[in-house]
Amino acid sequence: MRVSRTIVFLLAALGCYSSFAAGVSLPDAERVVLANGTVLILNENHEVPLIGLEAVVPGGASADPADKHGLASLLAGLLEKGAGDRSSAEFAEAIASVGGELSASADLEAISVSAEFMSKDAALMVELVRDMLRAPELQRGEFLKLRERSVNLIKAAKGGDPGELMPAYANAFLFGDHPYGNPVGGSESSLANITLGDLLAFHSDMMGGDRLVIAVSGDFDTASMQKALTDAFGDWRAATGSLPSIQAAAPLPGRRVLLIDKPGATQTYFYIGNVGVDRNYTHRAELDLANTVFGGRFTSMLMTELRTKSGLSYGARSTLTRYAKPGALFIVSFTETSTTVAALDVAVGVLGQLRDVGLDQAMIESARNYIMGQFPPRLETASQLARMFASIEANGLDVSYINDYGDSLNAASRESIAAVINKVYPPADSLVFVILGDADSIRDEILQYGPVTEMSISEERFHPQGERESGLSGRADQ
Repeated sequence: MRVSRTIVFLLAALGCYSSFAAGVSLPDAERVVLANGTVLILNENHEVPLIGLEAVVPGGASADPADKHGLASLLAGLLEKGAGDRSSAEFAEAIASVGGELSASADLEAISVSAEFMSKDAALMVELVRDMLRAPELQRGEFLKLRERSVNLIKAAKGGDPGELMPAYANAFLFGDHPYGNPVGGSESSLANITLGDLLAFHSDMMGGDRLVIAVSGDFDTASMQKALTDAFGDWRAATGSLPSIQAAAPLPGRRVLLIDKPGATQTYFYIGNVGVDRNYTHRAELDLANTVFGGRFTSMLMTELRTKSGLSYGARSTLTRYAKPGALFIVSFTETSTTVAALDVAVGVLGQLRDVGLDQAMIESARNYIMGQFPPRLETASQLARMFASIEANGLDVSYINDYGDSLNAASRESIAAVINKVYPPADSLVFVILGDADSIRDEILQYGPVTEMSISEERFHPQGERESGLSGRADQ
């Protein structure tokens, strides 16, 4: 079902999503598995003369070697810098000359290529994507420039907006040397360890036709597109290396604190949380409703208490990262240095309120309407649909993940949501605090939150020194 944005907004204003939600579903698509293992998902739709394509190869930053974090991210960046017979400039010109969009990116679990072209340029789109994945130039000069730029961006963030780096510090401290603790973009020290040879080897080891998922949505003929993609990828060799075997990290017991010292900082940035749940968590709808109320929108509990009522922060939210195994659940905010403890106490207090009191029916209905106001517009364009189809396939899900979501939201009750809150959100005595600020001003005050590990923001890594010996790493739920 395709949903117009106007209808979405009108229904949100009228609070009519309870019945509407059940009708939101993915359109039909054809699934084809090529002889080499490549999976094609083809969704033909002639409403607009555009084609969206999403190609996904599993691996990503979770496959980075321990001393070479950022390897997958660098490879993704270089895929755009020339491929096949085209130099970097020629590759960019080929895209721009037809008004297309083509990019590559890496996250924790995969390297992805995203494309959107006019339907008349479908052949060029397939050619460029083929060359990016199968025959990237990986030229030494481009590699050196990209590596230097990546290091400089980290340095600039440390000097200007260290809040950008908080996810890397937080995940490194929470997960230790578990693959989910890998900083996707790398650190200054790990990036310096990466060579062009490492990139070439990573491309050979981690990328191949046996792992490739390609989803295409939009204005094309299914048979013709299937043939074009089969010709382009049907004979791509298999990846030569093994994907990492990742076990689930268990939530950390007790309290502990990481303090990242930025001398002279006038603000304190903080993350508070623990290990959460995975992508296939059974009660996803209940969790989404709870998180929307807790910290997922501007009128959330966290925003109300930290910004509106107390004026301690301009922004606060709660984040849930859900991967094949449980990711992190964090409260995220910042405050003036002088109000660090006050803000931390309020954040922990709101978490306690969520667990102890839960949500009333008005909160649940409001969250349900909000989610369904945000949900359908994510499935409107060809590119969005291609991305969703590719994600579902690459992550071993099926269309019920989307098609049944509205019914799950409608079925969620106050009791079922309360059970999820108390299972997923950590209690006050099992919290990980990651705090970045002027250590001399806040060091003594934050001792009340647990044993403190301290590092300097000038250190060229995100994992604290000696962390592996302290027992923070390598945790797995056997």
